[in-house]
Amino acid sequence: MAEPTRPKIIVFGILFWYPLAGVTYQFLHFLLGLRKLGYDPYYIEDSARWIYNPDLRDCSPDATANINTVAPVLSRHGLSDRWAFRGHYEGGKCYGMTENQIADLYQTADVMINVTGAQELREEHLNCPVRVYLETDPVVSQIRIAQGHQDTIAALDLFTHHFTYGENLGFPDCRLPAERYHWRPTRQPVLLELWEPLPAESGAAFNTIATWKNKGRDIVYQDESYYWSKDREFLKFVDLPQRRDTAFELAAGVDADTRKLLESHRWHLADPVEISRDMHRYNAYIRQSRGEFTVAKDQNIRLKSGWFSDRSACYLAAGRPVINQETGFSNHLPTGKGLFSFQTMDDILSAVDAIETDYAGQCRAARQIAEEYFAAEKVLGQVMDQIGC
Repeated sequence: MAEPTRPKIIVFGILFWYPLAGVTYQFLHFLLGLRKLGYDPYYIEDSARWIYNPDLRDCSPDATANINTVAPVLSRHGLSDRWAFRGHYEGGKCYGMTENQIADLYQTADVMINVTGAQELREEHLNCPVRVYLETDPVVSQIRIAQGHQDTIAALDLFTHHFTYGENLGFPDCRLPAERYHWRPTRQPVLLELWEPLPAESGAAFNTIATWKNKGRDIVYQDESYYWSKDREFLKFVDLPQRRDTAFELAAGVDADTRKLLESHRWHLADPVEISRDMHRYNAYIRQSRGEFTVAKDQNIRLKSGWFSDRSACYLAAGRPVINQETGFSNHLPTGKGLFSFQTMDDILSAVDAIETDYAGQCRAARQIAEEYFAAEKVLGQVMDQIGC
C-alpha cells in the first residue's frame, strides 16, 4: 500500500536576505518543527527586495555570498533539495530549486506560511488554498489598518489566515486596535534539541544580542509617537551593572560616544555581527551565558502588544533565565522563576537577586518554560490545527 502523501508546506521569510545566525535559527525552527510533525516543508525566498550583505552593511542585488553562507546549514539539516532563492528583480538569479520546480511547488503546495510577512504575494502564489500571514513584529500593521492604509489592507487581504506574536492583542490592557482581521495569537517555535543546556560557567555574564538603533518603523497613533529603537530603553537602565557584582554584556553595534558611555557604567560590549556570522558561536554565546537581560521596543511596551523575543525563547530553551521588559507577555507566560518581566530598575534587581539565590533552580525553570510554551512541535501543531491542516 502506497505511503500517504505528506502535505507540502512553503515557508517564506528572510533567511537569505539577512544571513546571520539569529534569523537562520528562526527559520530552522519552523522548517525542522514542521518536518517533525510529518509535513513536507520547503523554504522559498522569491522577493523583489535586494539582500542585505553583512560585509557591505548595506543592501545588494548579488545574493551569492548569502547563499554560500546559508545553503550549507540547510544541507546539514537534510533540506538541500528543499529551498530556493530567486531574486525577483532585474538581474536577479535563481539558486537551489529551478524556476520550473518553484512554479510547480506554487501549484501543488497545501499551505504557505509567510513568516515576518516579508514575501509579497503575486498571482502565482494565489493557487495555494491556505495562505498564512505570520507576523513576528506586531503594532505597525494593526495601526496602519486602523488608519485605513490601503496598501497594507490590500496585501493582508490576500491571506486566508492571520497570526501574530502580539499575544496580548484583544486583551483589556492592550492598547492596539484589532480591526478587520481575526488575529490569532502564536509564539516563537524553538527546536529544543538545538539548545540543550550546558553546565554553568564561572564568571559568565548576563548578555543579549541586539540592534542598538533601528530606523524606519516609528509610528504615530492617536497623536502619540511610538518608537521602534531599543537604545531608548537600554539607556533608561544604563547603570544596571553598577548595581550588582554580576557581569552584564551587550552585543550591539554602537558609536564611539555610546561605547564610552556604556563602558563607563561597566557594560561589557561585544560585536554582534562577528558573533552572528557563525551558527556555533551564536549558539555558544547563548548557551554559555549566565542568562539574558534585554529590553523591548517602546511600541510593544506602551501599547502592551504581548510581544516576546525569538532570542529570549532560545535562552529559555538553553536553560538560561531571562529578564525581559514587560510588554504584556506576562499575561500569557509564567513569570517569577526562570522568566522575569520588569518595568523598573527595582524589578530588574529583584530578578537578578532571585536568580543568583537559586541559579540551578532558575535554569531548570527556564528550560521547563521552553518545553511547555515554545517547543516547536507544540507551537506549530497548534497553528496547523487552527488552519485545518
